[in-house]
Amino acid sequence: MTSASLLANAPDLTADDYIVIGLAACFLRDDGEMHPVQVAEPIPSAALEAVLKGIPTSYDVAFGTTVGTIMNDQGYLTSIPDAAEHVQLCDQFMERAIAAARTYKVRPEASQHIPVGTAFRDLNHSTERKRVLNSERIVKTEDNVKQHAYTHQKL
Repeated sequence: MTSASLLANAPDLTADDYIVIGLAACFLRDDGEMHPVQVAEPIPSAALEAVLKGIPTSYDVAFGTTVGTIMNDQGYLTSIPDAAEHVQLCDQFMERAIAAARTYKVRPEASQHIPVGTAFRDLNHSTERKRVLNSERIVKTEDNVKQHAYTHQKL
């Protein structure tokens, strides 16, 4: 027997569907200085399996939980397991959580790595490549590659 749908905009999900939430070490740039920030974000099944194989990651910890634990029936966040008060949510948290939960429905074997209600802390945490949340790319004319004069001519 299946449970009733939890979210109106995701009728295929129920409160019992599995999801992993990761707490990532990110940074904000302010006047040339980097300030650390902890961000909660859903981890899709493919990303979880890669992280569990030992690739360097910004995640400090990953929590196995259910959709009904983190969201109410209106689609609002209710709680994040073991998260401190200063944790920020990633951009588009709800949409990403719905998408991540669907990946575990497609690959249910991925939900066996971190059981519901447990935390996995043995990750290869690294901040060598910093995740900067508010970075901007500024393209300058000096960045253009010089081409030969005859590049666009028919020879």
